[in-house]
Amino acid sequence: MSDAPKTPVFSEPWHAQLFALTVHLHERDVFTWPDWAARFGATLAEHGLSKELDGGDDYFNAWLAALEGLLSQRSLAEAALVQQMRDAWEAAYMRTPHGDPVRLA
Repeated sequence: MSDAPKTPVFSEPWHAQLFALTVHLHERDVFTWPDWAARFGATLAEHGLSKELDGGDDYFNAWLAALEGLLSQRSLAEAALVQQMRDAWEAAYMRTPHGDPVRLA
């Protein structure tokens, strides 16, 4: 057995991207890690996710909601603009053939 540090493994690419974005924003002093942890903990409770989570979609959907909420609270992401972007991504996803990359129009 190796004593090497464990590398995080993400089940979906967007999980890794969301994690990296959050770390990047923290490193750019957009928020402190205690502020992030408090917001994420509150979001997990709001989502009713008190069980052991495996890092799947439920966990990262809560992570995304926490990040969006924190950025909105700091006036860095307007809720209407975030919803507009979500809608655009959903429309792009729905019109993209299976296996092809999703692209915004």
